[in-house]
Amino acid sequence: MLFSQLEYLVALAKEGHFSRAAEECHVSQPALSSGIRKLEAELDVQIVRRANRYEGLTDEGQRLVDWARKILADRHALVEEIRTMRDGLSGVLNLGSIPTALPALTLLTGPLRSTYPLVRLSLLSLSSVEIRRALIEFEIDAAVSYLEGQYPAGVRTIPLYRERYVLLASADRVAPTQESMSWAVAASMRLCLLTPDMMNRKFLDEVFASLDCSPQIVMETNSISTLYAHVRDGSTSTIMPHTWLQTFRVPGDMRVVPLVEPIVTHGVGLLLPDQQPESMLSRALIRVVRQVNMTRALDDTLRQHLRLGHLGS
Repeated sequence: MLFSQLEYLVALAKEGHFSRAAEECHVSQPALSSGIRKLEAELDVQIVRRANRYEGLTDEGQRLVDWARKILADRHALVEEIRTMRDGLSGVLNLGSIPTALPALTLLTGPLRSTYPLVRLSLLSLSSVEIRRALIEFEIDAAVSYLEGQYPAGVRTIPLYRERYVLLASADRVAPTQESMSWAVAASMRLCLLTPDMMNRKFLDEVFASLDCSPQIVMETNSISTLYAHVRDGSTSTIMPHTWLQTFRVPGDMRVVPLVEPIVTHGVGLLLPDQQPESMLSRALIRVVRQVNMTRALDDTLRQHLRLGHLGS
């Protein structure tokens, strides 16, 4: 059994097409087909359903793909560890994140780059569903996502912080002395929110439903920067996680107001494949996570914006 044969099989499972899988592996289609046939002969089992074209994997083939992904990930981790012993920690750390957590990740990526300057980062914005799939298929090394919900076996979690929610609005829409706002009052404002398919929006909808009130949503977007831009022009307000304040500047003519009645929080954490031994890059990331108090840093940023908002008013 050769590593290349396992790579061919994983690519075929991903692409669902012999020629595209061959292109991804940088080999000819006959070479890829021959490699998979040799794997079938060695294991004495049919892996691929064949007719005039590719029709999927057999049950045995799907199980072999699961093992192949793990074996290839372990091989990558081994090569990485040997290289680190020789040259110091380097390589590419592939990290996925839900969109609402992206601004907070500077608290981790900054120290990581400073401590391990040879490590390169690939940071992808992914949905919670995409993160689950990418982790179990070893397409990413780690991810930052909500801790609520079920994760498949083989995924471990490390809590990072709890996401809190604030209203962002023009200063003239909020009384100068107002220090907080109920969700019911926020629902009556003209709101620009993320689209319903995004997990953050689902959390907001659950709160409004629990209060039996319908928010006045005048615009939806799946882009955080687009949402912020439309709130910035004063036509709408928004409800956002306090993590956004880590990146987005709040002008003096806008207010950040914590939402209460109820106070809502959701856990966000680091997710990693539960494999032993851990890759060197994953270990480095975990060390940084344990050194950084994200909760305190994010709360300090929120307090700073609240203080500036009152000074501006």
